[in-house]
This record gives sequence, structure tokens and C-alpha cells, in this order.
Amino acid sequence: MTQQTDQCLNEWIDREAIAEAMIPLIGQLYRNNNVVTSIYGRGLINRSVISILKTHRFARHRIGEGAELTVRETYPILKAMSELALGSASVDIGKLAVKFKQEGQGRSIEEFVKAELAPVVDKQNENKHQGKDVVLYGFGRIGRLLARILIEKTGAGDGLRLRAIVVRKGAENDLEKRASLLRRDSVHGSFDGTIVIDEENNTITANGNLIQVIYSNDPASVDYTQYGIQDALLIDNTGIWRDEKGLSQHLQCPGIDRVVLTAPGKGELKNIVHGVNHAEISADDKIISAASCTTNAIVPVLKAINDKFGIENGHVETVHSFTNDQNLIDNFHKGSRRGRAATLNMVLTETGAATAAAKALPVLKGKLTGNAIRVPTPNVSMAILNLNLGKSTTREEMNEYLRQMAMHSELQKQIDYVCSQEVVSTDFVGSRHAGVVDAEATICNDNRLVLYVWYDNEYGYSCQVIRVAEDIAGVNPPAFPQ
Repeated sequence: MTQQTDQCLNEWIDREAIAEAMIPLIGQLYRNNNVVTSIYGRGLINRSVISILKTHRFARHRIGEGAELTVRETYPILKAMSELALGSASVDIGKLAVKFKQEGQGRSIEEFVKAELAPVVDKQNENKHQGKDVVLYGFGRIGRLLARILIEKTGAGDGLRLRAIVVRKGAENDLEKRASLLRRDSVHGSFDGTIVIDEENNTITANGNLIQVIYSNDPASVDYTQYGIQDALLIDNTGIWRDEKGLSQHLQCPGIDRVVLTAPGKGELKNIVHGVNHAEISADDKIISAASCTTNAIVPVLKAINDKFGIENGHVETVHSFTNDQNLIDNFHKGSRRGRAATLNMVLTETGAATAAAKALPVLKGKLTGNAIRVPTPNVSMAILNLNLGKSTTREEMNEYLRQMAMHSELQKQIDYVCSQEVVSTDFVGSRHAGVVDAEATICNDNRLVLYVWYDNEYGYSCQVIRVAEDIAGVNPPAFPQ
């Protein structure tokens, strides 16, 4: 028994040592090459030893029954990558390790990795510090999460670069309060890094990113060029203006080139759900909408299901965390029922997600209805898709299909998959996917399907917004393995 105990501990210590050796390689690839590494969609940048080991353990849910992925298999992949002077890329080293086992064909790891990453080999520094300036107009729940993600993804500086935030001045110590809200978050935890404020120059420096804080009450009156900002992408997360006329005010400002709205757009604005219709973004589009959190959660799953089984019609019910537009206690509200205390009630309300889904996926036009129930939780929501399919299927077939879509399809960044009878809403705080299919809850009866999809309506949606922004700016790096 003692020998077995010692063996288990020694094995763990050995894996810890390898994970420790991986950390500097992950950091060097990120900061020197702008290479973002992951394992089956779970990011590795700025992760601890334990987090890296847990990520490897998680991979067994993706690889298949009884399969394991170890640091002994991924470390050599990282080592080989570090010697190739890579250009910007997103590399899933977990998938590369599994692919090497299946398709290595006698090659060394160095030969295999060089062949797999050939398009970006010896491309280091080709676009260094040629990133796209970004301005956040508004700094609320979504604005601050966008800031965190942008700062996290700064890398070598050749991607999206957060240059400024624009807000209305709320108090004499406004800058200190804004920085404090970025530093601490009751739902998403502490900011991962350092934040310094300069009250004289109205700046926040976060992990080396110098961010100008601009105070303005008028979206059309800011001259961004006086801050050295040129041809910037402005992300409006206030929700005040949602049509082309209102959002066009931003384009009147020197230094602003294009605008993204973090809410469903009205009129003829394109509503983009990344992974589904982002290819529709053209160079002529000066203003686009990134749709809503719920639309982003359901449309990728609906597209996957429609592609294989067809959707005749259905109903979408969202169980949604309360938001800032509701009252904490009973008080007047212009919206129906939303005046009642958000922290004490389930509040039945409307949602435009079912209608908005058809803007991103026109094949669904007229096929879906929708409603929403706001519940007393601060974050993470659920969409219940009650669908009539074009052909019959089984629970097992549907779940396996969606598992494969989460692993290997073009929707793998949008659709995640979980198979556990123990998960609850807080387990999905910080999920970077648009939606997570809960396989244990799937109900199938002939052509009737009820599917449950979790989504972090704050963070997961913010990740989708950033993906849209990267596409617009042309800084979305190639992903490997291809």
C-alpha cells in the first residue's frame, strides 16, 4: 500500500514539474509571437500549474471514453513550437497532440509541428505593433468585461489595442471609481494583473496598456486624434443608440473608422453572430450589431441542429439572470413587470431573441416564438429550445452530434458541451463559449426535441463581441490544427 501511495504522489510531482516547464513556453509564445495556446478550447495563458493540469484532465471529455491527455504529450508540442519563430496564431496543443498520435506516421514531433503550422512558420514580427485601435463607448458590465478580454489578449501588440474609454463623469473621484470597478468584480472576481491611475492625465494603465479616459456627454463631439487614436473601432456598449442614424454620430468623430453595437440592431443593421454569419461582414459595413447574449447563445446551436435534422418550428424560453435595467426593490419602471424587485421575484418578460435569430439565420424566419423569465441570480442564463425537427432522432444521436460540433466543427468556439448531472449555473461563470449544451437534460421523442443551453450572458457574450471585432479589424489569427 505504501509503495502504491508513493507511486501516485511521485507521478503527481512529475506532472507538476512538466506543467511548470510549460508556463514560460506558453508566455514566450504569447508575448513574443502573439501565439495563443489552448487545450480543447481552454486557454493556457497566465494559468497556474494546477490550472494547466486540470485543463488536461478536462480534455478526456472531448477525446472520448477512457482517453486521457497528459502534459508528457503536450509539452513536446510546445517545445517544438517555441523553436519555429511563429507568426500570430491560435493553436490548440491538445488537438495537435492527439492528431500526432493518430497521424504522426513515423515523423518526429518537430517535423509534425512544423508541417502543421507551416503557414505561420518564420512569420514572427511581420505585423508587430500594427494593431487596431479600439475605443469602448460606455464602461458598464459589458464594457468592463470587454476591457478585461482586450487587455488579456494584447499579446505582442499586433491585435486589438484598447486605447480609450468614453463615459459621462459621475463624480469628482470618477477615475478612481472606474478603475476600482475594473479591478474588482463581484461575479467575475479580481482583475488578473495590475492597474495604475493617473488623475492628472485621466489615464488607467492596466498590464501595460495605457487607456485614456474621456469624459463626454455627446457621441459626436470627441476628437480622438488628439489622443493619438487613428482609424479606431468603436464598441458602443451603452445601448442608448441602436439604429444607423444614432450610431452614425460616432463616425463624425475624427479618429473613428467603424462601430460595433453590443445590442440587437434596429432597422437594416446587420446582426452578426460570430461563427454563423460573420462572413457577411464587408469592408463597406461601417456599423454592425453583435446581436444579444441570448441570440448568440441559441443561434449556433440552432444552426447545427437545422443543418443535420431541419427545424420545422419551435419555442425558445430563456431563464435569464436579472440585469441592470430592473429594479432592486419595487419601484416605477416603464417596462411591464420589470418594476418589481429583481432579487426577490421571477419576472416574466419578453425577449426578441427568437425574432433576432432569423436575422442571423434567415432560414428560421417565422419558425420560432420566444419568451423570457428573469430570475434572482446575477449572471449565467439558460435557453430552453423546444423544437419540432424535420426528421426523427434519438437522444444519443443528438448528444453525440452536438458533442462532435463542440469539438471539431467551425462552431467549436460558440458551442460547448457538458455531460454531468451535478452542474449548476455558477459552474458556467466565465465560460468563453456562446452557449453550453447540457447533454444530461436533453429530451428526444421522435422528431420532438427539448434542449437546454447554458450561457454566461456577460462573459460568453463579451467573447463573441471580441471575435466580431477581430474579424472587422482583420486581426483574427489563423487557428490550428486546420
